[in-house]
Amino acid sequence: APHVHQAGKSDCGVKSNIKSIPGVMTIRGCAYAGSKGVVWGPIKDMVHISHGPVGCGQYSWGSRRNYYVGTTGIDSFVTLQFTSDFQEKDIVFGGDKKLDKILDEIQELFPLNNGITIQSECPVGLIGDDIEAVSRAKSKEYGGKTIVPVRCEGFRGVSQSLGHHIANDAVRDWIFGHIEAEGKPKFEPTPYDVAIIGDYNIGGDAWSSRILLEEMGLRVIAQWSGDGSLAELEATPKAKLNILHCYRSMNYISRHMEEKFGIPL
Repeated sequence: APHVHQAGKSDCGVKSNIKSIPGVMTIRGCAYAGSKGVVWGPIKDMVHISHGPVGCGQYSWGSRRNYYVGTTGIDSFVTLQFTSDFQEKDIVFGGDKKLDKILDEIQELFPLNNGITIQSECPVGLIGDDIEAVSRAKSKEYGGKTIVPVRCEGFRGVSQSLGHHIANDAVRDWIFGHIEAEGKPKFEPTPYDVAIIGDYNIGGDAWSSRILLEEMGLRVIAQWSGDGSLAELEATPKAKLNILHCYRSMNYISRHMEEKFGIPL
């Protein structure tokens, strides 16, 4: 039954804040939409796999104008859709073998990608696939390539918001957690390095912000995540200031950087 206010009844409480039902499209979005569609999707030099049935990837594909500079299919992949296209047999027998295969196919077809993320849809969490184990094994097989498993199954959150948080935590654990061990990033910092956090370059707005900041004499070393790259994510811990645009979607990683790296926001 629809949750609407009925005449003659005094109950005006909000009733729409209920969990998204797996497999049911909602106008509000879900945790997967918040991770793949908002935070990770605009990072241009990584391939983002919609891991699950084709519908979620199609629904979240190409609807946001996350502008970027690059050659699509060569060094930029934002406007392409990659999906493992789960079928009923994958639900029954598990999708890890299929994920292993799609990772190999991506490496063969798009060898210039700088990293891969696995954006989990509802069935992956329901059947308990071990995407972390696949990610670690394939990363080792590919010589240390960055492969990030993101547990953003749609039913985890009632809206996109938890997906933002999950995506932020994946950056913390799978990007920041590894760059220190590898001695990254390798560039000379300056006292004027800043990062634009929580701007998805919808229609090019992050470019405008960047121009203004650089005309002030600052050096923008990263954009999160519109027109952004893996190297920019890795460089951000050397910033002197994080300039936060969308607080709701990126306050988590900004607070982490403040606590761990002493970067104010």
